[in-house]
Amino acid sequence: QVRLVESGGGLVQAGGSLRLSCAASGLTFSMYTMAWFRQAPGKEREFVAAVSSNGGSTAHADSVKGRFTVSRDNAKNTVYLQMNSLKPDDTAAYYCAARVWTPIARAPTDYAYWGQGTQVTVSS
Repeated sequence: QVRLVESGGGLVQAGGSLRLSCAASGLTFSMYTMAWFRQAPGKEREFVAAVSSNGGSTAHADSVKGRFTVSRDNAKNTVYLQMNSLKPDDTAAYYCAARVWTPIARAPTDYAYWGQGTQVTVSS
């Protein structure tokens, strides 16, 4: 059974930083592209960042480029999202997701497995 568990969310002031982690189990982690999405109340789930199965390729949404960095540690079956210079608009529930095919994808429907999410709240 595939399980993705996010952690690291919380309340932070604007300009601060957080590091999200997503621990995966029940799958051959090194075969999966991993992604982060977020969803604010009343809004659709949106792509944040993704990293290819071997970590060689990454993609970031324009809204977070230069502030957020996705990475992974295949030895630990964990994907990370380092978030710097946080803004109130970054407030959302953040979800990690996995897909078995190598190409990075940005649509939620391209991902088969999802975590339960971790809340990030940025105060102004």
